[in-house]
Amino acid sequence: MTAPLLRLAGVGKRYGGGELVLDGVDLTVPAGRVIGILGANGSGKSTLLRIMAGVSRASTGVVEGSPSIGYLPDRFPGGQRLGARAYLRHMARIRGLVDLSTIDPLLERLSLVGGPDAQLRTLSKGNAQKVGLAQAVLPRPDLLILDEPWSGLDVSTHAVLGELVAETRARGASVVFTDHRPDVVREYADDVHRIERGRLTPVAVAVAGPATRIVLSGPSGDWSVEPGVRHVVADGAQIVLTVDATSADALLLRALSGGWSVREVAPCSP
Repeated sequence: MTAPLLRLAGVGKRYGGGELVLDGVDLTVPAGRVIGILGANGSGKSTLLRIMAGVSRASTGVVEGSPSIGYLPDRFPGGQRLGARAYLRHMARIRGLVDLSTIDPLLERLSLVGGPDAQLRTLSKGNAQKVGLAQAVLPRPDLLILDEPWSGLDVSTHAVLGELVAETRARGASVVFTDHRPDVVREYADDVHRIERGRLTPVAVAVAGPATRIVLSGPSGDWSVEPGVRHVVADGAQIVLTVDATSADALLLRALSGGWSVREVAPCSP
């Protein structure tokens, strides 16, 4: 049996004399899996990822395994004078990377506003998040750890992030990510865990039912947070949604009442 990339046993975390932020967390990360951790703000999910990434130490318990790690924190430190390309080259050299030719194509794929020479301090939160994501995936780590990675990204980049997660899994590496939205976690994760009050429990992943493809055009908006939305892709002036079939009627009503035009409604191919 192949050894897991990382294993946490009885991990707890306490800051100073305060209450436990993590309490007896057990988690095994095998190779070639995507693990989603669902939790609200303050539930302990960011603390858990910091321990997994080696940024913070557990107060109790054991962390076993030493995979190479790419880590995107919940708040990427963007207030720097360096340009995006220069920052990524610096981080790549720290990681011992020799081939830097993938930096510009990656930034282009992520549609970084301002281009590769844009200074980090001038970037919006969403665009700084793109640079943080680039530095995490650039070294092709064994374990990619992403804290609320979809938060703050524009809709058109959601699909690119999903592709990067799938590509990481396809080459035999693993991904652990957090989010507070069940639909997002269900869409991308092979295994789902819920964290509440510092305790982690596995969640059964239901098999997705029939889906409907809806194409809309209209004002700007974040459809990814709407109930039943599985996937969002920007296609020029249009938004292409993949929606649970049971949620399609309600979503169409919200779209029409919000001033959107419905261009297409069709069942997704099984």
